[in-house]
Parts: sequence; structure tokens; C-alpha cells
Amino acid sequence: MRAFVFAVLAFVTLTSTAKTAPLPEVDLKNLLAGVRQNRSTQAEFQEQRVIRLMKNPVQSSGTVWFQPPNKFRREIKGNSPSVTVSDGRELWIYYPNFKSAERYPLGKGSPLDATVAAINSALNLENIETSFNISATKSDTGHELALLPRTAAMKRVFQKLDLRINDKFRVERTDMLLPNGDRIATAYSNQTRAPIPPSTFEFKPPSGTEVTTPLGQ
Repeated sequence: MRAFVFAVLAFVTLTSTAKTAPLPEVDLKNLLAGVRQNRSTQAEFQEQRVIRLMKNPVQSSGTVWFQPPNKFRREIKGNSPSVTVSDGRELWIYYPNFKSAERYPLGKGSPLDATVAAINSALNLENIETSFNISATKSDTGHELALLPRTAAMKRVFQKLDLRINDKFRVERTDMLLPNGDRIATAYSNQTRAPIPPSTFEFKPPSGTEVTTPLGQ
């Protein structure tokens, strides 16, 4: 379960520090509206996870696809590849090297609902006004946002989420501080807004894959 949370939360990362006056409320609403117009996303990412019990950060890279309100796919490349896919009803994590997959149900009070909501918040800022205290400042190249969770469910996912938004209203960098003090940092590049085929968010375990259901459902 802990490994899953780290894998999914990898959608968010990289520190930003506000150096200017807070954004007026009307400007913040306009900013959020601009970000939410980016309804589909495909991007490459570079991730750094700083884990307190490890000497060196864990580096990874790959590609992410996101379609609001709750569909996403994340593929990690390299020596330890993985594929994380959600169609909004269930979430799969596939490990090609081990020919194994984990399936997690979503909705109906699933323990993972808050984690998936955090992903949606980071990539499209969906419904963040109801779940977070928000502060924003303007920078030379866009805006910096800081989200502090209000709900107990979100506080179990992270302590703070910082986002850097560029002048095209795209989330460019994020920095998540986890409850245990670890950090996950991700920078996004080569973002596109082309329509994403529905099959991107579907997953069928390859033949010979061992499938487990860690939540017992």
C-alpha cells in the first residue's frame, strides 16, 4: 500500500517559494479558470523522490496522460518500469519486470479516493476550493500556488502541495511534502493538448500476469 501511494503521488513535485504579494481573490479565480480550460494533458516528466531513510534521491522519468475529471495514465521508463492506469472506476499498477499487476477499486468510500483526488487537484486543480486553503502569487513566468489540505482524508495524503503554473496556464512543476516528511518532486515538459484516445485509460493485464487485489476487493 505504501509503495502504491509513492507511485501515484509521483504525479506531483518541485519546490516553489513565493516572493511577491498574494494574488487578489478575483485574480485567483481567473487563474484557476484558465488552468481548468486545459482539459486534456500529455506530458513528459522528470521525478525526484527524497526519502528520509535513503541517502540519495530516487530519480525516474516517463510520460503522463490526464483527462478530467478522473482518468489518467502514467508510464515510468528505465530499469524499474511501471504503468499506472485509472479509468475513474478502478486503478491498475503493472510491473512489467515482474509480470505482476495490482488492481484497486475506486469510489464508494475507497481508501484511495483521496489519493486520486490529489492527483486530479495537481494536474487540473479540480474542486480545490472545497478541499484546500489556497494562496497564490505572480512570478516572472506565471504563478506559484500553495495548497494546504483542509480535510482529514487529504491530510493523510500530504502536508502541502506547491505548484508552478506557466504563462500558458499549464502546471509546470509541483512539490509535495508527505505526512512523514518525505518529498516527491516532478517537472513536466513537452505538454500537448491533443485529444487522447479512450483506450489510453484502459488496461488489460497481459497474458501470464499475476493479478492481486491489495484492498481485498
